[in-house]
Amino acid sequence: MDINSLTAISPLDGRYRSKVDELHQYFSEFGLIKYRLMVEVEYFIALCEIPLPQLSDFRKDNFKMLRSIYEDFTVSDAEKIKEREKITNHDIKAVEYFLKERFFQSGWGKWSEFIHFGLTSQDINNTAIPLSVKDALINVYFPVLYELRETLAGLAEEWKEIPMLARTHGQPATPTRLGKEIEVFISRIDGQTKYFGQIPFSAKFGGATGNMNAHKVAFPETDWISFANNFVNEELGLQRSHPTTQIEHYDNLAALFDNMRRINTILIDLSRDIWTYISMEYFSQKIKKGEVGSSAMPHKVNPIDFENGEGNLGYANAVFEHLAMKLPVSRLQRDLTDSTVLRNIGVPIGHSVLAFNSILKGLNKLIVNRDKIRSDLENNWAVISEAIQTILRREGYPNPYEALLELTRTNQKITRESLHRFIDELDLSDEVKTELKAISPENYTGF
Repeated sequence: MDINSLTAISPLDGRYRSKVDELHQYFSEFGLIKYRLMVEVEYFIALCEIPLPQLSDFRKDNFKMLRSIYEDFTVSDAEKIKEREKITNHDIKAVEYFLKERFFQSGWGKWSEFIHFGLTSQDINNTAIPLSVKDALINVYFPVLYELRETLAGLAEEWKEIPMLARTHGQPATPTRLGKEIEVFISRIDGQTKYFGQIPFSAKFGGATGNMNAHKVAFPETDWISFANNFVNEELGLQRSHPTTQIEHYDNLAALFDNMRRINTILIDLSRDIWTYISMEYFSQKIKKGEVGSSAMPHKVNPIDFENGEGNLGYANAVFEHLAMKLPVSRLQRDLTDSTVLRNIGVPIGHSVLAFNSILKGLNKLIVNRDKIRSDLENNWAVISEAIQTILRREGYPNPYEALLELTRTNQKITRESLHRFIDELDLSDEVKTELKAISPENYTGF
């Protein structure tokens, strides 16, 4: 571990950096600057393609070299922009000046004033940030979430025939199957991931107060609304919000964070259930040579992966909730409270990805303890009383629930033998008694 990792304030940049390193290209200061540059460059190219008269002689074969400014962007380039920011005290202006300098170095100085033409800072921020979020989700977040979902699907299939005692309110209840209980979480994850396709990556692009005033006053005959729609929707692959104030509404971004928060909540539920099954000895965990479970108790193999998952998901959700509640609220046409908050988008996404990987690691270490699961079923014959009283209802037997209630609420432990004695004493046909005696905790598992 290098000195920067050891002295980092955030664990995502320190202890866990290697586990979430892919995200730095989207949510670091370097990543943000690169996405800003991309929007500035693509905007200039779009102006050339209108074409504005003043840009009609800018050769299209320059576009490749122009795009290389952000495609080949380096840490050294970012450091130069940060040095300029110390003078401008404005991050977007520093990007603009960097780009203008590159124009002059390339012999394009006569066109440099069309960099950032008619724009305000938020036209860049409110396109760069949703672009970075979109790319991070596609390239990092969705793949690991899908891997987690598919791992669960594999376990559900592997364990689909394993009968298991259910517990409601912590008490023995109608039996289920282990695989089915995993399917519950798959279904819940699928139910939420479908909404990602319905939530647009929205962007604001419209000048100082959203009306493209500067564009219209400079070139009143140009259809700037169509230009902005095409630029954001087609060129950048986002969805332009219109009308807006100086900033994006952030309503869709809030919806995205709320959706991610719900997925995290589902996985917190999963983590706690698996943790509990481990504590009940329904699962053991593969042991890796050299690993230590406790500093004092050598015998322990702690369910640390699920604990880490739960902790990181909870932290991520706290930040997602703040982002979703704060970002859509801004005084009048704009205040600056969104700016500092937006810089933290990578935090909950990073902790979510970290949690997904922790849970994945934990799932891949699980070993089913079939003997313990079978033993619990065998020790809880009372749970099939529901089945017996339901068949008695079918047969028109008087007060079946009450008859089973009296049996199961005695201090005597209900066993296979005591239940069968109870069945023998019922005024029923031999055929129905045989049907009732065929029911056991292992086969009373429903569909």
